[in-house]
Amino acid sequence: MKKMICAAYQNKGKASEVLKIVERDIPEPKTNEVRVRLAASGINPSDVKMRAGAGNNSTDMPFPEVIPHSDGAGILDAIGDESLAMTDITGHSISLGGRVYLFNAGWQRAHGTAGEYVTLPADQVIALPDQASFSHGACLGIPAMTAAHAVLTGRNVKGGSILVSGGGGAVGRYAIQMAKAAGAKQIIATASTPLSMATAKDAGADHVFDYQMDNLEVAIMDHSGGIDHAIEPEFGRNVDMLAAVLKESATITSYGSAAMMRPEIPFYPLMFKNITLTMMLVYLMDYDARKTVAKAIRGWLRDGAITEHLAALLPLKDIAKGHEMVEQGGKSGSVILKISDQL
Repeated sequence: MKKMICAAYQNKGKASEVLKIVERDIPEPKTNEVRVRLAASGINPSDVKMRAGAGNNSTDMPFPEVIPHSDGAGILDAIGDESLAMTDITGHSISLGGRVYLFNAGWQRAHGTAGEYVTLPADQVIALPDQASFSHGACLGIPAMTAAHAVLTGRNVKGGSILVSGGGGAVGRYAIQMAKAAGAKQIIATASTPLSMATAKDAGADHVFDYQMDNLEVAIMDHSGGIDHAIEPEFGRNVDMLAAVLKESATITSYGSAAMMRPEIPFYPLMFKNITLTMMLVYLMDYDARKTVAKAIRGWLRDGAITEHLAALLPLKDIAKGHEMVEQGGKSGSVILKISDQL
């Protein structure tokens, strides 16, 4: 059996203590599966929390050994069934040797993208447009799909005023670019540091505010006249602010509430504005939702509407450093592992 190099952990804990570079058998795809030879692997906060046993993640190991990371990009290397029709969810055909990105590789599975090869269900592989590098492709599974769904679920994005909280983060930055591409009239963003505020501004936000400033609601109203759609990573912490700035029949899409996991909701202020709240978890998006966002992402990539933004591109051997960078914060952009020099 041929071998591959990958990163893995057998216990949860600190990145420098549990992540090891190891040699394992190259996996063979089963029926309805494909194998991807990876060029890049994305490190997301959820990957870091899973390895650390932090947040909502148990300290128990879900499998005896885990090769981490859900996102990646590379080339289609093998298929498990010769009769398998390789057409991705956007309708684009993929042939052996074709450039692809993938999603959910590490979601409830032992074998993610932090290695030279990965096998996974064929419908989790999407053709990577020529306009996108492999490192950019490794950002599309969690950050870009979250942002795209958060934008596209808005009722009044085209011609509307959009609020993107956390606009300097990986998801927030994509959301600003996507909302602009979707025809938003005005984009207001909040951020927490000068670096993240600059990132949001560079992404195309019309106004960026420090989310800790006094009278944030007044500043948002003064510059927008009211928000049509809000994209929110910290729903519990910001829900009172949202209730104050949203217009009637506005919408909220929230993808997190880590700072306040059991939020109190100002029900009547939201109800009397006829607000619609959508909660989302990118791992559980259904086929139709995934198809919609994948098609949109392909078009935005083709048009140059969304761009790559990396904080670091590290070799696989530096995976622990990459995890630590994501944990520590204070960066701008995604942290990507370069898996192969040949692709």
